[in-house]
Amino acid sequence: MPTFPAKRLAEIAPFHVMELVARAKTLEAEGRDIIHMEVGEPDFPTPEPIVAAAQAQIATGRVFYTPSLGLPELRQAISAFYTTRYGVTVAPSRIVVTAGASGALLLAMACLAEPGSQWLLTDPGYPCNRNFVRSFEGVPISIPVHADNNFQPTLSDVEQYWNESSAGALLASPANPTGTLLDDATLAAIAGFVRQQGGQLIIDEIYHGLTYEREVPTALQFGDDIFIVQSFSKYFNMTGWRLGWLVVPERFSRDIEKLAQNLFISPSTPAQYAALAAFTPATISILEERRNEFRRRRDFLAPALENLGFRLATKPEGAFYIYADCSALTDNSDRFARQLLESAGVAITPGLDFGSNAPEKHLRFAYTAGVERLAEAVDRIRRFLG
Repeated sequence: MPTFPAKRLAEIAPFHVMELVARAKTLEAEGRDIIHMEVGEPDFPTPEPIVAAAQAQIATGRVFYTPSLGLPELRQAISAFYTTRYGVTVAPSRIVVTAGASGALLLAMACLAEPGSQWLLTDPGYPCNRNFVRSFEGVPISIPVHADNNFQPTLSDVEQYWNESSAGALLASPANPTGTLLDDATLAAIAGFVRQQGGQLIIDEIYHGLTYEREVPTALQFGDDIFIVQSFSKYFNMTGWRLGWLVVPERFSRDIEKLAQNLFISPSTPAQYAALAAFTPATISILEERRNEFRRRRDFLAPALENLGFRLATKPEGAFYIYADCSALTDNSDRFARQLLESAGVAITPGLDFGSNAPEKHLRFAYTAGVERLAEAVDRIRRFLG
């Protein structure tokens, strides 16, 4: 007799931060003032040119399916973006518009994962990645990464964890929760090693555009056999529009198209027409101003947290997160986060969501609130600590 639900569900953990968000919303409904530093979502509204483009399309009433791979003109616009921003040529035929970066990751894993195939992931890392792997009967293998290597894997790490069952690696730069970058030489070396082993490399670049010390090249400069996951959510401030894209090696284009046709038919039509305005000079100017504001927030919050007793072993170079060592203040980051929310009205994310590599010692702070609110949060934490 079959048993339900599928056994793999026992290995798929809940997204703990969303449960913390739910509690924060409950407290707000009761009249509490909550400072949100827990969710990976820019607090800026979608830029007006993007909103206007969506409104104009919806006003026509012609909100029909698009091709499964996305609007041809949007795929062309993304292709042009790679040329202007990165100086690399990516054919529109290799670009797949998806229902968010999550949709891109699901397509990639549906295409590549086999039952029992192993996929190397960093720990700490974005929690849903291991569940994407497991959903398609792959086996996520965690590579513990540490501050002394910028919370990023080295070539020797990948070589150490690779075995005859390994199918590929899924890495991120900038990374969630740490905001750190893979340096170019290491990324090139890992790409070469995975290629030599006959494996597949997937690079999460959804926080590209949100780097603060240097511009970051796309991993596509290290080979056109790499899958790239991208999103309109973070840099483009379009989280709720649920739109992303996947750059695929040419030989997988037809396979990905078949999956897209079956799994979601096509991405949101209004969101795609909206995104056509995302690459215009007017929009990019707005986004660059916001990037400067994120830098200002980081530069305020990082030293403020250190003054409270948190340890920042690495400086976040991208995204909008600080991954802080809280071991001098607590031996249980999950309990600390829950008590902080209840007592002080500050919502942050415990390390529990990001893996098993010393999660009790770490907390993630998202600087997705203005500096005045961040300053209030720091004051509340100071009072909470006594």
